[in-house]
Amino acid sequence: TPAGLSKEDEELVVVALLHDIGETLSPINHGEVAAGILRPFISPRNYWILMHHEIFQFYYYGKAAGADDHTLREQFRDSPHFDACEEFCLKWDQAAFDGDFECKELDFFVPMVHRVFSRPVYAHDQHKEDRINKVKAQMANGYPTEVAG
Repeated sequence: TPAGLSKEDEELVVVALLHDIGETLSPINHGEVAAGILRPFISPRNYWILMHHEIFQFYYYGKAAGADDHTLREQFRDSPHFDACEEFCLKWDQAAFDGDFECKELDFFVPMVHRVFSRPVYAHDQHKEDRINKVKAQMANGYPTEVAG
């Protein structure tokens, strides 16, 4: 990993890079699209962030859309991942709308994406408590590990 980044931090960077990949397919649930793609490789916390980020992001533009900008995300206040999602939207999602937001070239992130997607699926300890993740991890042994071509 790049100097100063832990494995968890690098995963969050990849989540931030890819969090809107479902936007053109389905704007209203684009977080679910990204979460579904990344789920086997990321922590349950980051999965939760992806699943909910568009609701939390609404906090910043809700008034412009003619809606109460605080009520939606507050419904999830009891989640242990609430603060992490709130921070993600403030530091990563919301900040990226700033034209002066400083970021690296895409090539800088490619090795991080490769490392995250090279992990064994559902390897996070937290996944072991979820039955569907355990079953999918067992099924993964039947899939090819390399892409042809």
